Amino acid sequence: MELVRSFADAGLPAGVINLVFGVPSEVSDHLIRHPIVRKVSFTGSTVVGKHLAALAGAHMKRATMELGGHAPAIVFPDADVEKAARILSANKFRNAGQVCVSPTRFLVHESVYEDFVKRFVAEASAIKVGNGLERDSRMGPLANSRRVDAMESFVADALDCGAQLRVGGKRIGNAGCFFAPTVLTDVPPRARIMNEEPFGPVAPIARFKTYDDVVTEANRLPYGLAAYAYTRSAATMAAIGADLQCGMVSINHHGLGLPEVPFGGTKESGFGSEGGLEAIESYLDTKFVSQAS
Repeated sequence: MELVRSFADAGLPAGVINLVFGVPSEVSDHLIRHPIVRKVSFTGSTVVGKHLAALAGAHMKRATMELGGHAPAIVFPDADVEKAARILSANKFRNAGQVCVSPTRFLVHESVYEDFVKRFVAEASAIKVGNGLERDSRMGPLANSRRVDAMESFVADALDCGAQLRVGGKRIGNAGCFFAPTVLTDVPPRARIMNEEPFGPVAPIARFKTYDDVVTEANRLPYGLAAYAYTRSAATMAAIGADLQCGMVSINHHGLGLPEVPFGGTKESGFGSEGGLEAIESYLDTKFVSQAS
């Protein structure tokens, strides 16, 4: 009720925003089928997104799908390593890694690998995990206990595949769903965390040798939401921006999610945009009228 009152206080007419509670599958099925609903917009997992997109398609409803991702973060040999480690660590552990565009696979050139790892581990180690109401806390808990179990499983699998644990790797305390900021290095492509979206505070780092190698790895997965790259070369910036198969590429900073720019992915990360002028198009009907006297 408090939320409903806040909408009214904001001056929104009754019925503009409606909150519907119930069994998710039943609510979705009823609303998408209903003739009054003409557009479906969803943010969530790829599995659920595919189901809702299928329902929308069965009734010829337009749909915008912003789904899961597995964002590569590429650090080239000429990058500002200190800047890359600082910005990428801040965004990796933001909201305990529970962000769809969170940097996920860290692909670092072998010539700057150890320097980057050293700096990244230092940044991760300095994060104070705790209650968000405490002034010095910098990272809070995971959404639920299932996510804690998932992080432990990802870490155990990566170690079994030959990765090295540099920091973290375990839950913090027995109360709540806190998990330590975790850094894994030399993680092979076969590890689960290099293929499945972790959605948590675990950062896998791997080496690369050539430009072609890293582009192949970055585009290997069926996801294509966001990607990040760090380089001082204008030529590399132009090339990597064109070669990465994703909806958004941010180079030398974390410049995604601005309201005036498009926000969305390709491949199994969805379709359509949730930002910029592009987001309005799917809500409009294009009509051509031809008239002669």
